[in-house]
Amino acid sequence: MRWALVKVSLAVTVMVVVAFAVPLGLVVKEMARDRAFSNAERRAAGLAPVLAITTDREQLERAVATTDDGAEGRLAVHLPASGEPGGRGEEIGTGRVSEEDLATTRALGRATIAEVPGGSALLQPTAVSSGRVAVVELFVPEGEVTNGVATAWLVLAAVGAALIVGSVAVADRLGVRMVRPAQRLARAAHELGEGELGARVPEEGPPELKSAAVAFNSMADQVVRLLANERELAADLSHRLRTPLTVLRLNAASLGSGPAADQTRAAVEQLEREVDTIIRTAREAKPQTGATAPVTGCDAAEVVRERMGFWSALAEDEDRKVRVAGLERPVRIPVARPELVAALDALLGNVFRHTPVGTAFSVDLHNGDDAVIILVSDAGPGIADPAAALARGAGSGRDGSTGLGLDIVRRMAESTGGDVRIGHSVLGGTEVRIWIGLDGRRTTGTTGRRTRRAPTRRQKT
Repeated sequence: MRWALVKVSLAVTVMVVVAFAVPLGLVVKEMARDRAFSNAERRAAGLAPVLAITTDREQLERAVATTDDGAEGRLAVHLPASGEPGGRGEEIGTGRVSEEDLATTRALGRATIAEVPGGSALLQPTAVSSGRVAVVELFVPEGEVTNGVATAWLVLAAVGAALIVGSVAVADRLGVRMVRPAQRLARAAHELGEGELGARVPEEGPPELKSAAVAFNSMADQVVRLLANERELAADLSHRLRTPLTVLRLNAASLGSGPAADQTRAAVEQLEREVDTIIRTAREAKPQTGATAPVTGCDAAEVVRERMGFWSALAEDEDRKVRVAGLERPVRIPVARPELVAALDALLGNVFRHTPVGTAFSVDLHNGDDAVIILVSDAGPGIADPAAALARGAGSGRDGSTGLGLDIVRRMAESTGGDVRIGHSVLGGTEVRIWIGLDGRRTTGTTGRRTRRAPTRRQKT
């Protein structure tokens, strides 16, 4: 595109220069010729008064010498012969033209120009006192006719060359301005196609290319969001498989001994390892995602009752004491039902997975004016490093942990402007507190959190 613009500009400028410079050069040449012969006519006209008064040779020689001063014999007067009109008479000065040219001038009665060696001769007819016609000849050298023409042509050529060079330079700069954004757009498209999701294009340049850059950046952002959502969906779905796997593991543990029981337990362990691998693979190189779409919300009390109905059966098999509080009244929260189910299953699954058989746990639901708190407590050994456990996707991998369970809980809470905190429970183990905001205001971090008013407890624990 850049060279195409340069070639078009070059062709157009050359045509314009030729169209104007050639006629202008011819006009300059013609003007120089006219100027030279106009000067010659004025000098020749200076002898007309003398010829009108006298044809005496001596007087005419003095007049020719005076008029031809410094002209090196350019001026001559051709007098007609006495009694022979049109014939060859006396000649005063240095004549260069033929008798035929003189006869033609006398016959026409006006000034003519005759070509002679070294230039041209202006022949000016003038009536003398006897009524006959004399011819004044003034020689005009070729150098005087073309005086200044070469210089003018050189100036025109220089101006034309400058115009051509300038137009090419301007076209090249305009081409660069148009081509550079297009090259950046093509390079970013190649990078995005090769998997570099951070490739973006500066939104600058001509309006059309700027619009294309905006569209490309929007498309790249959308691709990143789609990939992020797919990774999160794969990780979430894989993590939700941990709940039935926990059931299988507990049931397999109760099968006793024997080859079939050992094979079942080995298969469950293999399945858990495969699920962990899927979760870790889905979480690798996760790009940043945009804000999620608004949800309709759900009844937290109903969801907690449903999930506790499921986990209570497993708790009974493992002789775990369970306590639930705060479920007597509906509690609406701005969280989709599947998201809350996944968060509760992740926390309760961790209780069964990481605490000894027979460890008690409880789930408390507190409803306040601007927030809802869900407390999941157990009487287990506790978490040695709560900050590391809360780190997004920072599971150590030990004991089959992927670190995604608490991440699911935290993302659910942060989507409402809340957060998740880990502390010591009244049962002696771990207490995970999920703070779900009801006003939609997002927190700013641990050091810049807005002051929260303690929620009003509707049920005592």
